[in-house]
Amino acid sequence: MRNNKYKILVLSDLKKSPSTILKSTVSLAKMIDGDINFFHVKKPSDVVERESQLSAMRTINQEQIITGKKIQEALAPISNDYNVNINSTFAFGNVKNEIEEHIKVTNPDVIVLGKRKAKGLRFLGDNITNFVLKIHKGPVMIASNKNGFAPDKELHLGLFNDNEKSFDLEFTEDLIAQTKRPLKSFNIIKNTNVIKEKEDSVSTKTVDFVFEKNDNTIKNLSNYLLKNDINLLCVNRQKDKSNVLKSEIKDVIDNVNISLFITNKELKLAQ
Repeated sequence: MRNNKYKILVLSDLKKSPSTILKSTVSLAKMIDGDINFFHVKKPSDVVERESQLSAMRTINQEQIITGKKIQEALAPISNDYNVNINSTFAFGNVKNEIEEHIKVTNPDVIVLGKRKAKGLRFLGDNITNFVLKIHKGPVMIASNKNGFAPDKELHLGLFNDNEKSFDLEFTEDLIAQTKRPLKSFNIIKNTNVIKEKEDSVSTKTVDFVFEKNDNTIKNLSNYLLKNDINLLCVNRQKDKSNVLKSEIKDVIDNVNISLFITNKELKLAQ
């Protein structure tokens, strides 16, 4: 049994209100008994332009005060509404370097990011989402701004291309126990003529949706996820047994409009 709480790190650029992302994070924290740390990085070039050293230092000091207040204004309503403590820190510097260093120092169990538009979520692109997925081997939750989940809403968990219906995180049982049954698994295969739906006879009572791989697959998947009220989709980044390419996982991240829980491991469901 784990003695310490799970550590959840939220990364935010504060360009948009993080309230929806924070609600999803609080919901996850309550389900798995986690502590939340909020981290923000600002590039020096966003703060100081061409100024003297003294003037630059004065500007940075002022910006530190402004940034600290802005973070507290964003966190306080969520913290008060859901009676949860959210620790926060911020830094000025190279965004990727500061994030990588913070991850090394804090060693979070789960990292939470906000969902970006498709053009900003490229596996081969120069972006923070891709960077975090590369350097953090644990779970990464990409929280949707539109279709997130909150502490006062029921969790509807879906599994993506998880034919064995398993993923082995320590807090699996906590997550699954609070999920509306039956669990639903959404799978893409290369050869099928129709979308099939069946309910397994095993005790987990998982309903499987199978989609043929074609140009409309991700659109159809997204529609079925929304139709079935799924608000958190688990995606296994590990090399899977259904021959789904990494590019297809990228398409899911880019185009599915719900929160995603991306793992590197298989999650074993409680029987």
